[in-house]
Amino acid sequence: MSTQIETPQKNGVNVQAILEAKDALEATPSDAQFKWRAACEWIDGVHSRSTMEGFFGLGEEQKHDRAFTIDADHPSLFAASDNGATPAEIVLSALASCLMAGVASVAENRGIELKSVKAIVEGDMDLSGVLGIDSSVRNGFEAIRVHIDVDADASEQDIEALVAQSQKRSAVFDVIANPSLVNVTVEKGR
Repeated sequence: MSTQIETPQKNGVNVQAILEAKDALEATPSDAQFKWRAACEWIDGVHSRSTMEGFFGLGEEQKHDRAFTIDADHPSLFAASDNGATPAEIVLSALASCLMAGVASVAENRGIELKSVKAIVEGDMDLSGVLGIDSSVRNGFEAIRVHIDVDADASEQDIEALVAQSQKRSAVFDVIANPSLVNVTVEKGR
């Protein structure tokens, strides 16, 4: 009979499970190949709804415990319905969420108890590019600033190190900071 020892969690992150998953993926690198998916459907105007439910990982199709949806729209100042955050805001939210997950995981792994963590993410965008006013202006963010406020039982140096490690391992930070190959295909609807 084996005895399982419970590891106390300070921040709600099961680091032992993460480390075991890391070991398993190192042993079988093909299982580390994941495909994340979002299905998006136009609702009306510039309002759309994305659903995330299935993904591929560990060599087979997987599913979340339930489907998640995100509505995207534009503010009424753009003559839109304001039924959701703008797609650009959703990108900023994804960056903040990914960094936040990293901070909690790294803190747990380093034995740092978090009291609170808050992030404010701002992105500068000149709409002259998106609207076709000036083709020399980039359509996307010109700059993004992330401010993370961490209250924890650790020194300022330890907190800076855990945020730096979170940034280093953040998938969304990497997606935003480095170009990815994006292919768009078109199919006529039925």
